[in-house]
Amino acid sequence: MRAALLFLLTAGILAEPALAVEQMNKVSYLRGPYNGAFFHRHNDSFRISAALHFYHGIQHDVLVLSPLENHAEVDRRYNRVFVDFLTERKAGTEPTMDLYAPVTARKAWKIFRAIDWTHMHHEQTYDILSDRDIAWNEKKPWTDRAVAWYLEKNPVARSPAPLEVTMRRAAVMMKPYFTYYRNYYPRSATFAYVAHWWHPVIYDAQLIAGNDGQEETLAAVNRLMREKVLIDRPQRMHLSREIMPRYSRLSPESANIFDNLHMLHGIIYDILAYEGWSDEEKQAELYRVVDAMSYQPGDEAYARQFPIPHPAPDPRTYPESMRTADGEMSRIMRQMMQEMLPGMMVQPMTGETEERFWEQFRYKMTPGMQEGEHPGSLHEALMKVAPGMKMSEAGMAPGKVDQMMVDMMLDGWKQKAPPEVAPWPMDIEPSLGKEVSR
Repeated sequence: MRAALLFLLTAGILAEPALAVEQMNKVSYLRGPYNGAFFHRHNDSFRISAALHFYHGIQHDVLVLSPLENHAEVDRRYNRVFVDFLTERKAGTEPTMDLYAPVTARKAWKIFRAIDWTHMHHEQTYDILSDRDIAWNEKKPWTDRAVAWYLEKNPVARSPAPLEVTMRRAAVMMKPYFTYYRNYYPRSATFAYVAHWWHPVIYDAQLIAGNDGQEETLAAVNRLMREKVLIDRPQRMHLSREIMPRYSRLSPESANIFDNLHMLHGIIYDILAYEGWSDEEKQAELYRVVDAMSYQPGDEAYARQFPIPHPAPDPRTYPESMRTADGEMSRIMRQMMQEMLPGMMVQPMTGETEERFWEQFRYKMTPGMQEGEHPGSLHEALMKVAPGMKMSEAGMAPGKVDQMMVDMMLDGWKQKAPPEVAPWPMDIEPSLGKEVSR
């Protein structure tokens, strides 16, 4: 691993100058009596989180500095690095993205500002739930305070609206890069899915334990991650609603913020893996997506409008439903594709063409390359089976968006949006074996 890090850091020193000078301002975390509680009380979990964020950081420069033609070997090599860092090296402190990805920091600082700011929010919310001195019925007000600070103090905060809203604003599905990362770097992508399983599950592990039983539940989650999840990895990115429904009801704003960050990770990696654009074009697209998925006034109104597929899963278990490629993210993207199709097809698809179209769609939602799957992005694969499909110039270009399509999709979602989920009551503190049923 040291050799890999040395290579990346040396390459960063020798890399070409940044595209443009960016002011690298940062905002400090919010002070509170809970600061550091997660680190001191659940240090093993803290170090797992730090190791997962090491992966997120270094992966940027891995993609920037590695030709796509070497994707298979790069994927194998860095999967070993990621697993070793998680299970053996055990990071002792939370890294910022630029620490492990200096090249990308000089090319696209704004994405790191957004990521690091949201990782800070992870730490704050873990701290609040970890602090025994905060009464159970006070956890929600303290969390709301942390959410407000996060949204107000940094213009790159992720949106508190659900992904149904922000994915439609981002409009990335038919861009020429979409799905490159999961298809060409499947080991690395599924490592991300492990991370995006672990982070949410920890919240619900805290919520079923109350203030006094968290050591036991978090230790169980960490064993599960090491012994099963890391080996038999999820084949999709989980949404908060799927695996931490309790916390999603307690703080839907915070839950959606994390979903928007996790989806942003995947989109960024897609863009960096794609070789069809210049650095300037990639930066324009990266910043467009960061802005589209950022907090916009009024987003709070949609925070509770999402379904709860599994109302009360045990965070200490790993059922089959968590392992497959089918889930909320695939459902959302399929729904979006159905909304876009009428505007892209000169004539509706029928019969075998339609069957092959959705077959390729399913393949592209799955990590790796399946037998019969067309290479390239989702857009490239769909064009192979439906060559009559038309896209606007803005819909394909870097840094641009087909705003008419975006508005049409958002209007469609608002008409069919689900009712608001009910709040998660915090008036009675649970204890292990006696979780309060809601």
